[in-house]
Amino acid sequence: MRTPHNERLSPDIAEAPKARKASEPERRCILTGESDSRDALVRLAASPSGLVLPDAQEKAPGRGAWVCSSRGAIEDAQGNGKLKAGLSRAFKTGDLEIPDDLPQKIEDALKRVFLDRLGLEMRVGALILGTQRIAETARQGGVSALFHASDASEDGRKKLDQAWRVGRDAEGSGERGWTLPLDRDALSVALGRDNVVHFGLANDAAAARVMKPLKRLMHYLGLQIPDESGRADAPRNDDTID
Repeated sequence: MRTPHNERLSPDIAEAPKARKASEPERRCILTGESDSRDALVRLAASPSGLVLPDAQEKAPGRGAWVCSSRGAIEDAQGNGKLKAGLSRAFKTGDLEIPDDLPQKIEDALKRVFLDRLGLEMRVGALILGTQRIAETARQGGVSALFHASDASEDGRKKLDQAWRVGRDAEGSGERGWTLPLDRDALSVALGRDNVVHFGLANDAAAARVMKPLKRLMHYLGLQIPDESGRADAPRNDDTID
């Protein structure tokens, strides 16, 4: 299957039209006051004892608080007291316990959701592993999205990127696969395979499912997310919170 740029893999993966976006449920960030879709924010939940923890899967019962800011902005807000103030308003109580390492806990939770998603895609046969297999499948147009570990060699990335462009009739475009904020060890442990440095996704539906938690993670880490033209635009809401 031929697909356009890795950001706009197909109409199913592309951003929804504004009319459809308007109907999506939105949540307000407790720090910036800005509203966005749930997919763009991270939910925090409080236990009965008042312990605040990330709820990256959005399954914890009760009232939740939503943040759209990057890790750096959350760390700043935690340091100046604005995080506690926002959480107190959201949960309607000041009797809260906010772990000192909450920003790290959020990062760990987002990575776990992303890696769990990869595991599910592997179980249904949508994940393509092995450099040779990825290259052969990519040249035949059978790779909808291509990903590289953060510590993948430049030569290895370039070879697979080239094969991917050939299969997508995009030679000369400079399009590249996504470099993940995870190294080969993290991918290998999560997938139960040795030396997972690269992987592809076999169809657009699987790519859409994987891109959702990946973009949320990259935004939280303050990483640039390529747009459909190949430019790397700065993530949203990464400014210092006033």
